[in-house]
Amino acid sequence: MRMNMSQFDDEEDNEVNLTPMLDVVFIMLIFFIVTASFVKEAGIEVNRPSAATAERKEKGNILVAISENNQIWIDRRQVDPRALRANIERMHAENPNAAVVIQADVESKNGLLVQVMDAARMAGVKNVSIAAEVVD
Repeated sequence: MRMNMSQFDDEEDNEVNLTPMLDVVFIMLIFFIVTASFVKEAGIEVNRPSAATAERKEKGNILVAISENNQIWIDRRQVDPRALRANIERMHAENPNAAVVIQADVESKNGLLVQVMDAARMAGVKNVSIAAEVVD
């Protein structure tokens, strides 16, 4: 039995081309990834001091954590105190409206807290806050 060329053409026309649908799916995926807002974390959990006048801030901020053994963490990585200003400047350039929020552990040294605040001010950040637990 012999097939005509027209029968081969008919079989090729019956296939569904999925390329445009896949293109749309990938474009939507890229759109949602780019527009999603990610939660920034300093990288460690700290035992913050409590304060009766503490206020909640919801804006995107630059989080700097000081651990109980006086390690400084920014963006889930430990930072040397000498590189602190450069890291804050880089993050402030990415988000000029962001404030620096320092999450200092209760057991951390006060001098390191002042050093972090000073580095943030020298990096050009005007709004520097210290995180505390809200007391009811």
